[in-house]
Amino acid sequence: MPQTANNVIVMPEPSNKNSSSTDEPGSGHRSTQRGSALENAAMAQKAVTDSSTEVAGEGARATSAEPSTEVFAVFGVEPEIQAYAMAKYSRSALSMKESLREISTQKAEKFLNTFYFQYGHRSIADLAHIALAVERLSILAAIELADEQRWDGQERSTRYQDFKKSGYYTPDFGADDEARKLYRETLDFLFAEYEALSAHMTQYLISITPKPADLKQEAYERTLKARAFDITRYLLPLATNTSLGEIVNARTLETQVAHLLSHTHKEVRVLGESLKKAATGAAYNINAHSLRDLVEQIRAVNPELGTKAEQELLREVRVAPTLVKYADPNAYEIETRRELRQAARELLAAEPIAPSKAIVDLLDEEPLEVEIATTLLYEHCHHSYRQIRQAVQVAGERRRREIIDLGLRHRGRHDEMLRSFRAGQQFRFDILMDTGGFRDMHRHRRCIQVMQGFTTQHGYEMLLDIEDAGMRGRFDAAMRRVQSAVESLAKRKTPEAEENSQYAIPLAFRKRALFKMDFAEAVYISELRTTPAGHVSYRNVAYAMYEAVARKHPALAKYFRVHDVTAPVDLLQR
Repeated sequence: MPQTANNVIVMPEPSNKNSSSTDEPGSGHRSTQRGSALENAAMAQKAVTDSSTEVAGEGARATSAEPSTEVFAVFGVEPEIQAYAMAKYSRSALSMKESLREISTQKAEKFLNTFYFQYGHRSIADLAHIALAVERLSILAAIELADEQRWDGQERSTRYQDFKKSGYYTPDFGADDEARKLYRETLDFLFAEYEALSAHMTQYLISITPKPADLKQEAYERTLKARAFDITRYLLPLATNTSLGEIVNARTLETQVAHLLSHTHKEVRVLGESLKKAATGAAYNINAHSLRDLVEQIRAVNPELGTKAEQELLREVRVAPTLVKYADPNAYEIETRRELRQAARELLAAEPIAPSKAIVDLLDEEPLEVEIATTLLYEHCHHSYRQIRQAVQVAGERRRREIIDLGLRHRGRHDEMLRSFRAGQQFRFDILMDTGGFRDMHRHRRCIQVMQGFTTQHGYEMLLDIEDAGMRGRFDAAMRRVQSAVESLAKRKTPEAEENSQYAIPLAFRKRALFKMDFAEAVYISELRTTPAGHVSYRNVAYAMYEAVARKHPALAKYFRVHDVTAPVDLLQR
């Protein structure tokens, strides 16, 4: 029986039938915001004059011969106003408290329009941090949303939550009722299997795991139920509804929105529009109800004061009305993706996907041009990095440079280079793992990650626990049924048929991702993700990363503090 490491069965692949940030302004679409040179010069002079006036006002303030350092937190300020106040440190001697007192929303917007959009001081947007809640989106869309190196957030856990009643996203099948019916039947089947297997695995784990005398019954059952969910998550399709919260600065949000608006999937494009509206529209205020009651109490005593209180306390707050409003679909990304996808098809048309020898492949070095060209094509196919690299090398220098040109041909003056150009990291891992485990690895954003698309071409993984519980036959049958449905949906003659079919792919199916990182990050991931409390899928991947580095650089192996993934695991350890 083929297997990768402890407790994981790797099913054979089916045959292949077909085959940095910058300080410039954001995207070229902002050209309408730039005035003439004369206008810009005038505005700059006015800014200097205003700044000088502010500094002059400080002259009368007494200063101590040895002033003490003052540190304080800022609260109750809209993100853009806070960004404006902090940005003024570079042009004004005003203190933060003084700046905040003299700033209005209109003044902040004028400042940001001038210095952020016209002069290109993009670091200003780094100072405006925004909290956003995103609820009832698919796991597929959540992966794309979090695919931002500067992103911070938290998503619903498939370990600690039961997803049986979460529901799922249904893409637009247009007039194809047959496809819609097959899709819904497939997903309803997966959720029914998920519920049945979750209940079965919980009872199985209870039967083989005695309860310690010092552990409460509730905690005992909750822990084993979480372990069961960790196993049965393999049945959850990418369409499963999830929720997440994110905290990002305005510059990252602007980049994120533009990327989402340029995506291949309609749901993700709509999500980009929703994020933009949430940032520029009225924010949710948890205190609104109590403040409204307070206003009415004030109004009952003094109607005039009540009106003033209403204007101040119940005014709408917009977290980023200025900094995100020009985020639009990125033509550079859209056109480049189309051309690179075609180039990958042409270059690899005669190359079937080779069976994978390992879940982690630590790549050796190659010339920089070869690395860049290979990485550019990587996310537009399902072949391994080595296969793509071989094809790129055989194609010759002229073809390599043509591919690199494709990656830059549509780049506007203010577009950041594609992620694929962030080359030169010492450690590059080509990783093939189940999508559920990838979601956990995807959280490591200090490294550069280049994802391939979702597919059933690499087979699926199954935990040995499922076989031990007597459920292997049922699990295999479910995967075969779903794979057949996915392939049928992908062949439909409807817009985005292949994209729509991906929502039905369960988390058990494997996908490729290229991870580029330095030594410190390789150590961090290997240590963190091999802990016994983690999911066996990413534990095996993290340990394989360590083993790969140890083989190539034996002198560095001693610096890893990894956990042995072959050692027995205490199921009650959290």
